[in-house]
Amino acid sequence: MTVNKNCIIRLSKYKNALAKLKALGFVKVFSDNLADAAGVASSLVRKDFSIFGITGNKKGGYLVDELIEKVNDILGKNDIQKVVIAGAGNIGSALMKYAGFEKEGLKVSAVFDSDPSKTDKNGPVPILPIDSMKDYIKQNKIRIGIICVPDVSASGVFDIMVSSGIKGVLNFAPVSLKTQEDIIVENVNLVGELESLIYFVNASKKMK
Repeated sequence: MTVNKNCIIRLSKYKNALAKLKALGFVKVFSDNLADAAGVASSLVRKDFSIFGITGNKKGGYLVDELIEKVNDILGKNDIQKVVIAGAGNIGSALMKYAGFEKEGLKVSAVFDSDPSKTDKNGPVPILPIDSMKDYIKQNKIRIGIICVPDVSASGVFDIMVSSGIKGVLNFAPVSLKTQEDIIVENVNLVGELESLIYFVNASKKMK
């Protein structure tokens, strides 16, 4: 079964919409409800669900609680996913303190940094020396890593993560990482996104 990234992004939108509809007291929903929330056609909602064997009733729709459970299972939200962060700078520290991770089934297990002054083994989330990262990942069977180090260090950190058993990486370093066939990498270019945002904001001003 081949599932593209856009389908998973839409499932995440459906999940958020379901949570809001449940809070409003909905017991059942129809594909039209989720389509409106995600900004797509209702036929695409049904197609996305059919990929994962989720079926509804034309007259009865989908049971909200049951659908939330199924979507969470698909997205891996029913099991806590432990994550490590490389880099305790501004971005790494912000992610380490982000309370929303646990609601999404993610738990930052540890942060690693090369600066000894940042080491805090007894903090709520321990900050450990970068040279202990490989053993930590192996011992705790971590599968997801987040890279928040300078560009010159990103490739080396990535290699350590991959050799330790990491299967998915979210990369905030300002450099694209060359991945392997069985490793998933998402490169987040914050500067590029901000530059794009600034351009379109400025362009909209000129049009007025």
